[in-house]
Amino acid sequence: MPDMSASVSLAVTHLVPLAKEVDQNKVTPGVLGFIVFAVMALAVWGLMKSMSKHMQKVDFKESGTSDGSAEDAGKAEAVGGGTSGRG
Repeated sequence: MPDMSASVSLAVTHLVPLAKEVDQNKVTPGVLGFIVFAVMALAVWGLMKSMSKHMQKVDFKESGTSDGSAEDAGKAEAVGGGTSGRG
């Protein structure tokens, strides 16, 4: 193990001067950061547009003229023909 710690300390001593040379006022995300941000913004915009389109298709009002399957199930449970497990 002493061989590994020696190589780590050697690497750290070589990297410390490089870190001191970086000017903190000039560090920017760069082109890659802008591209990633732009792709994420376009993805969110597309998802919001798709969600808006799907929400316009939703009918929030419950219509009284359904096929009656829900009403039949409700009547069956009220009479006792449902599978409530009461025997």
